[in-house]
Amino acid sequence: MIQISNLKLQIPHTTKRLKEKALKQLHIREQDLIGFRIAKRSLDARKKPVLYYVYTLELSVKNEAGLQKKNLPKNVNVCKAKPIYAPVPTGTETLAHAPIIAGSGPAGLFCAYSLAKMGYAPVLVERGEDVDTRMQDVEAFWNGGSLKPNSNVQFGEGGAGTFSDGKLNTLVHDKEGRGRAVLETFVKFGAPKKILYDNKPHVGTDILAVVVKRMREEICRLGGQVHFHTQVTELLTEEGKLTGIKLQDTHSGEVTDKPTQALVLAIGHSARDTFEMLKRKEIPMTTKAFAVGVRVEHKQSMINENQYGSAQPDGLPAAPYKLTANLENGRGVYTFCMCPGGYVVNASSEAGRLAVNGMSYSGRDGQNANSAVIVTVTPEDYGTDDVLAGMAFQRKLEEAAYRAGEGKIPVQLFGDFCEDKASEAEGRVTPQMKGAYHWTNLRPVFPEVIADSLEEGIRSFDQKIKGYADADTVLSGVESRTSSPVRILRDETLQSSVRGLYPCGEGAGYAGGITSAAMDGLKTAEAISRVYRPFDMSGTC
Repeated sequence: MIQISNLKLQIPHTTKRLKEKALKQLHIREQDLIGFRIAKRSLDARKKPVLYYVYTLELSVKNEAGLQKKNLPKNVNVCKAKPIYAPVPTGTETLAHAPIIAGSGPAGLFCAYSLAKMGYAPVLVERGEDVDTRMQDVEAFWNGGSLKPNSNVQFGEGGAGTFSDGKLNTLVHDKEGRGRAVLETFVKFGAPKKILYDNKPHVGTDILAVVVKRMREEICRLGGQVHFHTQVTELLTEEGKLTGIKLQDTHSGEVTDKPTQALVLAIGHSARDTFEMLKRKEIPMTTKAFAVGVRVEHKQSMINENQYGSAQPDGLPAAPYKLTANLENGRGVYTFCMCPGGYVVNASSEAGRLAVNGMSYSGRDGQNANSAVIVTVTPEDYGTDDVLAGMAFQRKLEEAAYRAGEGKIPVQLFGDFCEDKASEAEGRVTPQMKGAYHWTNLRPVFPEVIADSLEEGIRSFDQKIKGYADADTVLSGVESRTSSPVRILRDETLQSSVRGLYPCGEGAGYAGGITSAAMDGLKTAEAISRVYRPFDMSGTC
């Protein structure tokens, strides 16, 4: 296999033109080309208004050995074989009961899927609803209905990522091929093939809903079980080992005991009642830093012009951005979960508390761009040394946001935020939101150092994107669920001090985003397969 890297073509261009340039680089005729695929594609806008796609291609050619002897350009190389992710169980211990996975976000879903493929007949339990019911519940809430504590933007099939932009990029080092396996699984179950090569892949909330449903159906086909509105409420242990769990039906309230030797805790970053249960059980945890802030909205057309230039060729995606600033007070301010052509959503999961998030559909065709602008906070900000102090800090901010918005998403113009006064109406940017909103003053929601840092950070971003700090920029809050406020400690076997308990994913503090959480789910399935033999039991959903 021959690889061509850094192959630049001006936008727009055709696939035919791409192939022609590749053939020219290799000095071969079309009949000598067996096949080619795009391995990577990124957009280069540094010389706007002239824009380029930059490709890495992998090609199969006739007489490859002869081609390698030619004097080829430096960007042409023999392609090394990529690792094929195919874990093989090596465990020798016998499972008396099926392994249980708590949580059907990316970590839990991919862990269950991997275990099912290896023959472990896993039982996946989810406190929320199936994705179809969940989407109905969420839409009803956004349209003025009551919040359902176990079926909302945070809880339910697919996890919090289902109502997001669906970003699939990750910075996790991936020599084992788990990241590629995650992307290929997404494609297998309905995601577009371009996520396999785009530099910043995303799928959108509408496609994610399809993917997670199909993955659940496949888990069941492979012998696993999936149970909705079923929450882990207690751990049962003997002599430092897990023996079972208590499960509660969140509809009926009925509690049952379920024996198991292996429980994967893939509970997500918002399972606060579960964190409280773990604290009572003295499961080792530690507090951790995370970040809080606001959502900012601009017209997508303004972002496009800044990123692409005024003369934009047809077919370009809605432009993203990523901004950071290091302030003199030692704080870091940065954008997070940027949603081109997206919506700000009411992402609350607890009564009397309000949190926001960003969401995009696959088309990213909304009128506004939104992003979290967040400030790092550390245990020193939380006020106590309690292991759940970060969670309490989140709740305090969310309660203040709920009061400021009178139960609706609190919204303010940036110019008014700087002057510490309530906004009364929109300016040149109309909020694009899922859920009702209320014009108010957001600044008192935050500790002074956080509010000042947000103002300074947004002003600094204006140096990189002109108009970012415009007085009519729309702020909403509070963005508080950026990552888990705790880490559930685990050792090199991925187990807690309680043997058989496997903390996993973003909620456990070992991932940040859909892909990294899914990869940690695969990693946890591997850990179980190194201890136990496959569990031979057929299951039904």
